[in-house]
Amino acid sequence: MINLFTAFFLLLTPAALLAQESAPDDLKAVTIAGGRTPAETVVNIGKQLIGRPYVAHTLDENQTEQLVVNVREFDCTTYVETVLALALSWHELPDKNNSTALDQTFRKFLTKLRYRDGRIDGYASRLHYFSDWLRDNERKGLILDVTRDMPGSIVVAKPVSYMTTATYKYPRLTDPAIYKQVALAESELSQQPFHFIPKKNIRQAESQLREGDIVMLTAARPGLDMKHVGFAVRQPNGRIHLLHASSEQGEVVITAYPLSDYVFSHKRLSGIRVARLRPANTVATASINGGH
Repeated sequence: MINLFTAFFLLLTPAALLAQESAPDDLKAVTIAGGRTPAETVVNIGKQLIGRPYVAHTLDENQTEQLVVNVREFDCTTYVETVLALALSWHELPDKNNSTALDQTFRKFLTKLRYRDGRIDGYASRLHYFSDWLRDNERKGLILDVTRDMPGSIVVAKPVSYMTTATYKYPRLTDPAIYKQVALAESELSQQPFHFIPKKNIRQAESQLREGDIVMLTAARPGLDMKHVGFAVRQPNGRIHLLHASSEQGEVVITAYPLSDYVFSHKRLSGIRVARLRPANTVATASINGGH
């Protein structure tokens, strides 16, 4: 029998979990079915959040860098991080009804996913570029970049400089020390070749995608690594679609058409990279308190 994440603890205890913010009165408890694998749980939880609004820049509202927990609204990255942290928490703890332990475990996983080496150490410690996020979380043992194993993947290198050339979008970069730290991160990413699947080859790779895979949509524009992210879900038509927080539709949705068609229809996208959660017993060996 599938266990239930009874009365979805994030929504039952909103005041404790919506960092520095009061929860709205209309938050409702949601019962989440935990899956047999972390990936299955990701899909279950991700679908429970369909319809929640897309809101950008929710992590930048505080003057100092701190963990922001917000289950009311998401951008594409915070949606993916929140769902992953919930799924990992579900599989980490034997007692699903211990709301205090679940809260603490969720926060630890969210911190580990969002920050370099799982430690909050100022604005630059946040994994702003998703290629950095992918590399860091693979090193921590939480996920595996499976792009290289997909049909149609190729190896490329791309200089990364978007943040330091668009500083008007990132007010924190007016601090010279922070600017220098972000520029260093960009320099390191720029020297790292990576596998990706060009948009023309996505249909070819689709058979190898699994539900719950993390699908990162690469950017066509110079200086930017990835533009969007979501989860792979298989629809009744047998095709892989994208479950994501959509800025276009203003909420969490599943794309109306398959992933390959979705990427083709957006000129600003060049292809995809794919990551997969490691099996629960493997993830458990990587302590959520740190260490790789």
